[in-house]
Amino acid sequence: MTPSNGEAHSPVNSHAHADGATITAVRFTRIRDPFTPRHDIHMPRVSGDWSLIEICEVELASGVVGVGETIIQYTWGGVPRDAVAKVVGQNVFTQLWDDSYGCGLQMALWDAAGHQAGVPSHAFFGKQVRDVAPISWWCLDFDEDEWVAEARLAVSLGYTCFKLKGRPWRDVIGQLEALEHVLPDGATIDMDFNGGLANAGFAVGYLKSLERFHQLQIIESPIPQGDVAGNVRIRSQTRFAIAMHYGSPPIMTTMHEDVCDGFVIGGGAVALAQQSQVSATANKPFWLQLVGTGLTTAWTVQAGAVATHAQWPAITCMHIWEDDLIVKPLVVEGGYIKVPTTPGLGVTLDRDAVSRLQLADQEVFPIRPRRTYHLAWPASVRPGQLTIPSGSSVIEGFEHHLFRAYDLGNLPKHPHGITMKQVDHAD
Repeated sequence: MTPSNGEAHSPVNSHAHADGATITAVRFTRIRDPFTPRHDIHMPRVSGDWSLIEICEVELASGVVGVGETIIQYTWGGVPRDAVAKVVGQNVFTQLWDDSYGCGLQMALWDAAGHQAGVPSHAFFGKQVRDVAPISWWCLDFDEDEWVAEARLAVSLGYTCFKLKGRPWRDVIGQLEALEHVLPDGATIDMDFNGGLANAGFAVGYLKSLERFHQLQIIESPIPQGDVAGNVRIRSQTRFAIAMHYGSPPIMTTMHEDVCDGFVIGGGAVALAQQSQVSATANKPFWLQLVGTGLTTAWTVQAGAVATHAQWPAITCMHIWEDDLIVKPLVVEGGYIKVPTTPGLGVTLDRDAVSRLQLADQEVFPIRPRRTYHLAWPASVRPGQLTIPSGSSVIEGFEHHLFRAYDLGNLPKHPHGITMKQVDHAD
């Protein structure tokens, strides 16, 4: 994957395909794609509604139509409406490397260019280095029995890696003990704490208590990423590979201090190319994290096809929605998806699904109910022999409100036996 300075750099001769490559129209359709039942219980806890999706279609003079999508309230970049005027009338091959166009539009441009040129989208990124791309199953923090059910479903669908959320209001040790009995040999777990272990003083001891779970391999953002010394200490004193979002701390600091073992990479085409090249130069693996349905998953696989160090399983969250929005599902086998060889993204938009899920009012989003979280925990002994007295708490809002209570030290982190009941209020 070759970095770009804003101009298209591609082994494909775009001039040979100039006839018909003019962009004639850009169209948007907003839909609501429901979550699967288990995810529908928990996803309202995040502040943005990931079920709201904007489909983008780019039409060329040749009749080719490229498609893309944006998770409207969770994206690296929304599509500014003035971007439409910038691209209409332009040759599609000259518009690929502008991240300011946002997620769905840029994806649709790459899909249209691939179809126009008769090549997979990854041909514009650079030389293909893999035929199959690793992918991980993703889910939010669930109850133990829900995690077990998710793991069984994921295994049945061909996944071998699981990215799970470690939250201070959960008994992660109990959850990992439950998963031990259902995951097959060779399966791996990545645990994302989103900084929730707070500081190295707590994190080192707690993570050491998790080292007995051999399937747990990668820890993402155990404490705030800006704590360079703390993250270096965690990396040196635990057996886990530490993953951090690229760019925090600044990449030169990250490399000089050797803060992590690899990266989480996302963003537009230019960002992906530049971050991939830096990672390769430093010999650091990464996973691509681009959240969306089958459309985004196909785009992620295309990007990963040329990135030498996209060696960790990618995160797209493809299976949290009821509909993957593509006609022929992407198949996961042994933890990998085959890189499509057909033009563009290599998948076909399910227009019947888009029509069925379309919002009646394209400018008004549904409002979710107010939610409270009822936490209760028995007295227990935390790893390190610190006694935690029994207690309970009620918190209202979203996940960041829960985090705030723990960040302030008002509640004990990860007590054994903790339970959380979520209550929605229709007012």
